[in-house]
Amino acid sequence: MRYAVRVNFVCVTCGAQFAESNSPPSRCAICEDERQYVGLDGQQWTTLDELRQQHLVQFTDEEPGIFSMHIEPKFGIGQRCLLIATAAGNILWDCISLFDSEVIRRIRSAGGLSAICISHPHYYTTMVEWSREFGDVPVYLHADDQRWVMRQDKAVEPWTGETKQLPSGVTIIRCGGHFAGASVLHYAEGAGGRGALFSGDTIQVCPDLRSVSFMYSYPNYIPLSQAAVTRILAAVEPYRFDRIYGAFSKMTIASGAREVVRNSAERYLRFLTAAH
Repeated sequence: MRYAVRVNFVCVTCGAQFAESNSPPSRCAICEDERQYVGLDGQQWTTLDELRQQHLVQFTDEEPGIFSMHIEPKFGIGQRCLLIATAAGNILWDCISLFDSEVIRRIRSAGGLSAICISHPHYYTTMVEWSREFGDVPVYLHADDQRWVMRQDKAVEPWTGETKQLPSGVTIIRCGGHFAGASVLHYAEGAGGRGALFSGDTIQVCPDLRSVSFMYSYPNYIPLSQAAVTRILAAVEPYRFDRIYGAFSKMTIASGAREVVRNSAERYLRFLTAAH
């Protein structure tokens, strides 16, 4: 695959977009890392224009002021991103590789974007394209994961420390675990004022919608240590939240989420340290 003009190739397995080139990169460092994998058919590439010809974005209204988007048919890891409408502007939590004319229309009709916040490198995807489409808005990701940015741009603003406060009761919380800078987003006004946590893969909502879990690598089944899970629990413990939005479509614990996180972490640690 070689193009007459330089393009930004996108990894088919993880959805990450790379710096401009006439031909695909030789490798995807994100997929070669032990937390991810190169597909069984080997490293493959596409472009945003090709994605727009083969896929669509589906929308789900989650609650007043919050809707999610995911790609159909599934592409890459298959995660969703969520738009959170706050009094100080709309925030995009996490990112998907594709946005099309309907995404642009819907987001602009909702007031555009003021910032993009991303939990960890597996969801960086086409974050630079998203930023440019909506006015070069800042893309906040933790500095501990900056080495995984495959397409550098002035819009990418690494943050440091344990929390980053944004307007209108929005806080990004570094938890670590899955990645050194793996983060969650707390929105105090979510869930009708009871608080909502947007967890990405840092705290993974389980299919039973009654529990969560924690992993260093999900596809390769590598667990986290006792210390890592204890740190994640301590990082979110000060925040009040009744709802948790996980990484994938329909993976939402609608109520009682704070207790679910605590109980799930305690269960995880019991199994991790059990003699059997």
